[in-house]
Amino acid sequence: MAKLYFRYGAMGSSKTANAIMVWYNYKERGKKALLAKPAIDTREGTRIVWSRSGLKAECTLFHEIDWDSIKRHEYDCLIVDEAQFLSPEEVEMLCPIVDQYNVPVICYGLRTDFQGNFFPGSAKLLARADTIEEIKTICWCGRKATNNARLDGKGGITKIGDQVLLGANDKYIGLCRKHWMEGDPGPELRGKAISDQD
Repeated sequence: MAKLYFRYGAMGSSKTANAIMVWYNYKERGKKALLAKPAIDTREGTRIVWSRSGLKAECTLFHEIDWDSIKRHEYDCLIVDEAQFLSPEEVEMLCPIVDQYNVPVICYGLRTDFQGNFFPGSAKLLARADTIEEIKTICWCGRKATNNARLDGKGGITKIGDQVLLGANDKYIGLCRKHWMEGDPGPELRGKAISDQD
C-alpha cells in the first residue's frame, strides 16, 4: 500500500539532495517519479530543484501538476521538495492520491521556521502523513540541529521578520535548541558582518 511520507530536517540536512536521489533511483530502475515544488521557491530557477551539494534536477511546479496523469498511474511516485510552502489545502490534495490511487507521495521540507513556529504546510503534513522521518544534521557544536536560524547579517541571528524569506547558507543555519535559544550562530559566524565572511 502506498503511503504519504513527510521527511523533514533543519537547514543543511540535505533534504533536496535526498529528494533528487530518490527521484533518480526511480528513474534508474525504469520507474517514473514526478519531482515537484511550490512556485514560491525561485532561488535557483522556476523549475529547478537544487541542493547545496551541487545536485540539481528539473521539476514541475506544484500548481501545474497534471493530477489526471498521476491518477492514471503514469507516475510511480510523487516527490515534493520544499513541502513546508504547501498550503494545508494542497497537503489535503495529496491524501486521495495515496489512499484512492495507491501512488506514494514523499514530501521533503522544514518542520519549523526561524522563529520556531510550524509552517502551515508542515503542520498539516505532520497531522496527515503515514510516515514521518527526520533527516538529521548537526549544529556547529556537534549536537543534533533541530532549529532553523535566520542570520541577521551582523554575526548573530534574528527572530523577527516575515515567515518566508528565501535563502540558503547566506541567510540560514541549522542549530541545536540551546544555541538557537541563545542566538549563537557559532564561532565562524559570531560577530562577523556578512561582508567580513567572504
